[in-house]
Amino acid sequence: MEVDIPKQPEHNTVNPVLEPQKPPVLKKFPGTKESTKSNMMIVVVAFLVVGLGVATGWFLSGTKAGTSSNSSEKTSQSGETAKKSDANEEGQLDEAVKYQDAEGKLVEGGIKGEGTHHIERDNNPSRFVYLTSTAIDLDKYIDKKVQIWGETISSVNAPWLMDVVKIKITE
Repeated sequence: MEVDIPKQPEHNTVNPVLEPQKPPVLKKFPGTKESTKSNMMIVVVAFLVVGLGVATGWFLSGTKAGTSSNSSEKTSQSGETAKKSDANEEGQLDEAVKYQDAEGKLVEGGIKGEGTHHIERDNNPSRFVYLTSTAIDLDKYIDKKVQIWGETISSVNAPWLMDVVKIKITE
């Protein structure tokens, strides 16, 4: 009668400690049909959410197909139509802001780097209003008597520095 003796694992005679077997670095993705359907559903829902967001934004903007929002006439919230540019007047006032105004002859040039233009009032340099504007091209109104509206901004050299938002030719 022969007895089978189980074989002993081979041992490294140099290094008697066995190293544990490491799992593979790359693992296979489960390829079940349920996960594919779930992923496809997530993609479809994402596209629907983005599409509804775009449609909602377009609807809330009030833009109609075939019209441009860059027209020269803008309608305010109260329903009044105000022209953005006119031959004698340019700019628009915001009713929520309190503006200062000044009147005089518009001349090109600031003072020591402050302002691009100034308004001469009473031929007295201490009463000049130095101006800057990002909304209005002041060069069109040089050497004309104008009334301006704007907000006072801080300055170092100018007695009065104003950011112009509206201008009107008075003479």
